[in-house]
Amino acid sequence: MKHSKQRKIESVVTKEELVKALKFVGLGKNMNVEIHVSLSSMGYVIGGARTVVDALMEIITEGGTILMPTQTTYNSDPSTWVNPPASPSVWQDIRDNMPAYDPEKSDLLMMGAVAENFRQRDGVIRSNHPTASFAAWGRYARVLCNRQSLHFPLAEESPVARLYELKGHVLLIGTDLTAATCLHLAEYRTECRPIKVETACMLTDGKRGWKRYLDLNLDSSDFEKIRPELNRKNLLRETVLNDCRISLFPVNAAVDEATVFLEKNVVFDLYR
Repeated sequence: MKHSKQRKIESVVTKEELVKALKFVGLGKNMNVEIHVSLSSMGYVIGGARTVVDALMEIITEGGTILMPTQTTYNSDPSTWVNPPASPSVWQDIRDNMPAYDPEKSDLLMMGAVAENFRQRDGVIRSNHPTASFAAWGRYARVLCNRQSLHFPLAEESPVARLYELKGHVLLIGTDLTAATCLHLAEYRTECRPIKVETACMLTDGKRGWKRYLDLNLDSSDFEKIRPELNRKNLLRETVLNDCRISLFPVNAAVDEATVFLEKNVVFDLYR
C-alpha cells in the first residue's frame, strides 16, 4: 500500500503565541464577542481546537461573552440540497428519518473544529433554532440565545441583534468578512434580498415533525466590500500569526456600514 507524503511540520503555534496575538488586536477581559475560527489557517496549533477555546475563554473570562454560530443547515428538505444534492429517490427516506433538532445533540455543519469543541464545554448554552443556532458562554449567554425567532432567525430577534445592542465585537481568525454572521443583520435592515420558505425537522409540543418558516435568501458575498471603509475609519485591528490574519472590529460599526452599502448598491427589484 502506498502512503501519500505528508508535509513536515516546520512551524507551530503555541497557546502563548495565540494569546499574545489576540491581545494585540484588542481582545480582552469582559468583552462580548462573536468569534469565527479557521483552525487550519494557523497551521499546526499545539493542542488544536482545545487550545484555541482555552485561550479565548481565559482572555475574555466569564465576565464577558463568547458567541459562535453552530448551524445545522443539513436539517432541511432534501429537495433543496445542493452540496451535495440528494437524488429524488431518497428524499422521502430522509424526510422520514431526519432527527428533530436537539441543541444538546445535533451536529454542526461546516462550522469547524473550534465551534464543535466550544459547544461541548461546561456552561455553554445553545439556541433552539433548528438550522441557524448559536452557542454562547459567559455573562450574556442566555440574553443572546434564549429568544431566537424561528422566522428570519438572524434578524431583530436573534443573537446577533442582541450582540449589536450590547455593542459587542467580532473576532475573525483565518477568515474574512464573509464569515461574519452578524453582518447578515444588515440584509434584514434593507430591502436587498427576496423572502423564501425554509423547512426544518423539529419538536413541537414534544412531537417530531417538519415545520416551515420564513427567511431571506441571504448572501454574504458583498460583505468584504465594506473592508475599505472599516479601514478608512480605523475600525479594523489586525495582525498576522503564522501567515493567518486575525481581525477584530465592533459589531455596530460593521453592521451600520454594511447596511449603508447594501442600501445604496444592492436592490431587490421586486420591492422597488
